[in-house]
Amino acid sequence: MLAPFGHPFYVMAKPVGSSCNLNCRYCYYLSKGKGRMTEQLLETFIQQHIEAQTQTDILFTWHGGEPLLTPLSFYARAIELQQQYAHGRHIDNCLQTNGTLLTDEWCAFFRKHNFLIGISIDGPQWMHNTYRQQFDQTLQGIRLLQKHGVEWNAMATVNHVNADHPVAFYRFFKELGCEYLQFTPVVERHEGQVTTESVTPAQWGNFLVSLYDEWIRKDVGRLFVQLFDATLANWVGAEPGVCSMSALCGLSPAMQPDGSLYCCDHFVFPEYRLGNIRQQTLTEMVYGERQQAFGQEKRNGLSQRCRECDYLFACHGECPRNRFLPDHENYLCEGYRQFFEHVAPTMNFMAAELAAGRSPANVMDTI
Repeated sequence: MLAPFGHPFYVMAKPVGSSCNLNCRYCYYLSKGKGRMTEQLLETFIQQHIEAQTQTDILFTWHGGEPLLTPLSFYARAIELQQQYAHGRHIDNCLQTNGTLLTDEWCAFFRKHNFLIGISIDGPQWMHNTYRQQFDQTLQGIRLLQKHGVEWNAMATVNHVNADHPVAFYRFFKELGCEYLQFTPVVERHEGQVTTESVTPAQWGNFLVSLYDEWIRKDVGRLFVQLFDATLANWVGAEPGVCSMSALCGLSPAMQPDGSLYCCDHFVFPEYRLGNIRQQTLTEMVYGERQQAFGQEKRNGLSQRCRECDYLFACHGECPRNRFLPDHENYLCEGYRQFFEHVAPTMNFMAAELAAGRSPANVMDTI
């Protein structure tokens, strides 16, 4: 089994599907279905999601497209329904947005209800606007979140342009006051060919190494970089907290505004449709055989090279969507290998510090 019944899962709910007010060149989701979630379906989703969880803390994740195209009243109703069905359990909400539609009203609401907001921003203006748009509006949205005291993190893509400028990329977020930084490589294909916006394996490796060197000297325990935290977690045998670096996947399905549930946000295709919450419960679909098999395939489908790799424990073959080379090898493998070889000494040191009950931030004193 992928996970025992009751293991927490996190549905990526998409209230407006792929609808968005921007048209980013590398977006993998724009071609997916649009629409708007009804209040009736919202109630069904919230009730099922809460009932499916056995832990006391429950997380709702709102994604897009651009979820702020749904009026604020939709999320106000979501809060009411969460309180109605919580039965004493604690509920958190996080929402991913491009930030351009944020207002004082939105931010006051997010602060009142303790939303965590992820902002899609790809670096300073010239980097961001290369493949995205409206940097000034996104930056204004971040300032509004800061003004209202809303907790936020940055969620960037690493693409063919900004990958060559890792230090400028990192320092921008640091100067912006970002405390939690996530980034994901752009790897998209069109007619079987990797797109021009995509990062190359060599770029990815150089980017990770250079950014890590900037971080490890000054910012361990001060600025949290998701990939580095996940790598350290795998180094000590803990759960990495990010599906791409986990041994198995399948606990982050995506739900379209009509209630259709898919195996993963990156696999919203007919063959990966699990069903619809109008006819089946989330529990039945997430713990059903098809989703279990999908999650197991991440490990079962490893290439021979992955199985023999000294660093398999550190990435577990990364995301299956990037395994399109012969023998299911991961397109980014060489970049990851370069990164793991480079960070091994400091990762070993931080792992030893953790084992001794000390802070991994002590690594900064040794460099």
